[in-house]
Amino acid sequence: MKSLVSLIGYLEGFSFLILMGYAMPLKYIAGEPEMVSLFGAVHGGLFTVYLGLLFIGVGRHWTITALIHGFVAAVVPAGPFLFEGMLISGEYDLDP
Repeated sequence: MKSLVSLIGYLEGFSFLILMGYAMPLKYIAGEPEMVSLFGAVHGGLFTVYLGLLFIGVGRHWTITALIHGFVAAVVPAGPFLFEGMLISGEYDLDP
């Protein structure tokens, strides 16, 4: 589960960076809004999948604190990259 959340987290984080660093300048500087529509949809889908995986992981693998921190990480730029490190460290694992 951690590896899937990490993969989707990275993809969601990179899609945000592409949206803000590439597509938005194209829209407002070059007047071409097509890339915002494309990357906005991709980012929105990955964001939804990421939050869904967080909800699935809580109760089975992690604590409710992981859900809260994961949600905050999802809305903060570069947050999924930091949250992934916390997951790997075992900070949120449930006690056996």
